[in-house]
Amino acid sequence: MISQAIILAAGHGKRMRPLTDHTPKPLLQVGGKTLIEYHIERLRDAGVHNIVINTGRMGQQFEEKLGNGARYDVNLVYSHEGDAPLETGGGIANALPLLQNEYFIAINGDIWSDFDFSTLQYQTDKQCHLVLVNNPEHNPQGDFAFSADSISNNGDKHYTFSGIAVYNRALFSDTAQGHTAFPLAPLLRQAVNQKQASAQLYTGKWFDIGTPQRLAELDKKLRNTNC
Repeated sequence: MISQAIILAAGHGKRMRPLTDHTPKPLLQVGGKTLIEYHIERLRDAGVHNIVINTGRMGQQFEEKLGNGARYDVNLVYSHEGDAPLETGGGIANALPLLQNEYFIAINGDIWSDFDFSTLQYQTDKQCHLVLVNNPEHNPQGDFAFSADSISNNGDKHYTFSGIAVYNRALFSDTAQGHTAFPLAPLLRQAVNQKQASAQLYTGKWFDIGTPQRLAELDKKLRNTNC
């Protein structure tokens, strides 16, 4: 059982302006609560009670809003990156001292999904396990090919990486540690090429909150349904 997770919340959210001029994207509200609170509650419900949140610009707002996690029945700790975010790969590598376990869940702070984290089908002989979803309109080509439980960079049917994954610390063993910016995607593609990645397809509800319009659409859906 994986007991620790990191929520990636350090991005600038430039495409969400003006909503993110004064509020980090994961703290924007949909359906009456912030995006990041949905993640915290779903992780908790799956038995994950130790959660790291990496933050960037206006990072203090996360602690002001969420505190130490006690009211959610979780333990929250923060990896503050300051005004110059370290990108997804650098953000995780910088937070590794706070992630004590060999395996940990990672989730992008700017998505919404009803994914059940207890259903993650990670393999202990792989460096990463990716949750894929059907391609949304804004990413019609997808990211990875997937069929018969096999993931590859090239293939007939591509799916989109959801931003939900399980990582082994070994994935970052050859990367710069500490306060160094670098992207995550090349590491994932390398792991896929080296047969060090597994995946599963999720066909439930998933939204990438990339624009104010998508945020408004999700807010309307959540207020009109029992998601």
